[in-house]
Amino acid sequence: MEGEKRREQIIEMLKFSEFPLSGTELAQRLKVSRQIIVQDIALLRATNKNILATNKGYLLFVEEKTTKYQRAVKVKHENEAILDELYTIVDFGGKLLNVVVEHAIYGQILVDLIICNREDANLFVKAIEENATKPLTELTDGVHWHTIEASSEKQLNQIVEKLEQKGYLIK
Repeated sequence: MEGEKRREQIIEMLKFSEFPLSGTELAQRLKVSRQIIVQDIALLRATNKNILATNKGYLLFVEEKTTKYQRAVKVKHENEAILDELYTIVDFGGKLLNVVVEHAIYGQILVDLIICNREDANLFVKAIEENATKPLTELTDGVHWHTIEASSEKQLNQIVEKLEQKGYLIK
């Protein structure tokens, strides 16, 4: 398959997918190697296609027509509280967009997460456990930032209030 046509198909698949698509899944559908997909994604990004790479796969970021409210919050907690923190955000209608840590040597490290519901939260924590890896926040003694999105300022305020009640919020 010709590269330009394949990249157009990748955009179409991402555009109409409700969930992130992994490089392996895209490769299987297009009958090419995963490495070809990784290269195609890099080329698409270089041409200003807004493709997000998450721990669950690739997403095409499309600006939504409805107004969304976002807020960055600074939090700190132990690893055992990750799931509770995520549940707190999604149970009050929030979407956790990313995690950011400020590393003393490497500077700011940002990773897109896109956690919208409890299932996403469970999958994230399960991936950490199954891959025998450590959360990014271990680099900064549990201190990290999240960008949270909600459909109203009121929802954002409720989420922040709950995070503060649980002792996770750093002011």
